[in-house]
Amino acid sequence: MKGKALALLLLLPFTLFWLAFQFAPLLWIAINSFWSDMNEAWGWDNYRDILTSPFYLQAFRFSLDISIWSSIYGLLIALVAGYSLHQVGGGRLQRFMMSFTNMTSNFAGVPLAFAFVILLGLNGCLTLLLRHYDLIESFKLFSRDGMVLVYTWFQIPLGVLLLYPAFDGLKREWQESAALLGAGRWHYWWHIGLPILFPALLGTFVILLANALGAYATIYALTTGNFNVVPVRIAALVSGDISLDPNTGSALAMLLVLIMGLITVVQQYLVRRSYLNAKQP
Repeated sequence: MKGKALALLLLLPFTLFWLAFQFAPLLWIAINSFWSDMNEAWGWDNYRDILTSPFYLQAFRFSLDISIWSSIYGLLIALVAGYSLHQVGGGRLQRFMMSFTNMTSNFAGVPLAFAFVILLGLNGCLTLLLRHYDLIESFKLFSRDGMVLVYTWFQIPLGVLLLYPAFDGLKREWQESAALLGAGRWHYWWHIGLPILFPALLGTFVILLANALGAYATIYALTTGNFNVVPVRIAALVSGDISLDPNTGSALAMLLVLIMGLITVVQQYLVRRSYLNAKQP
């Protein structure tokens, strides 16, 4: 009993920290999202304005488009990279690569934007080199494809760190048994490997999606706020000089939370279903 009381006491600072920096701001945003500065009244006016505005709907469409595709690309690359690292074994090379991946997972924001401008900007070194050999013609870093490329870059290290432990659940004996029964590598992965990894893949995808949906510094540094995505619109409403309306920004943030909540619910349902199917004889 004393040990449990001590554990609860040690959790108290974390609980206070969570309430102060997670729950309280979210509650403040949720409440203020229903106050309209224009009408000076409580209600659904902010949400109605957002859902009937082509400009804000375009921001959600662009955010989801970039986030979903960058999460898919990042997940696929991280799957191959994580499996390769796992096959290397626990040697010095693996420790170096995991340390490097951990370091590059924090390489985002303004430094990442600056690096991509130097490499793939209008006059970037790789851009000039590829253009010289006629390997690229229409690629633009500051376009939708450029944003997907940049987002994918900072998704890969996080995906590797999240997926790497999942490969410990794949036993070498299973692959050997499948091979003895005549199953090829692709059959093994399709019928055994991927179904076992499915919960981890789905969970990693949701985390990558949340990571991309909330990204602000990188895209703002690249486009100076000219690319219409939800985080840029929220920042413009909260701290902008022209259209200052923090309550509408709060409504945008709550819609973003709602989208992530729905995605998480679907993810939990699919994971639960995969576990139930796996338990069936």
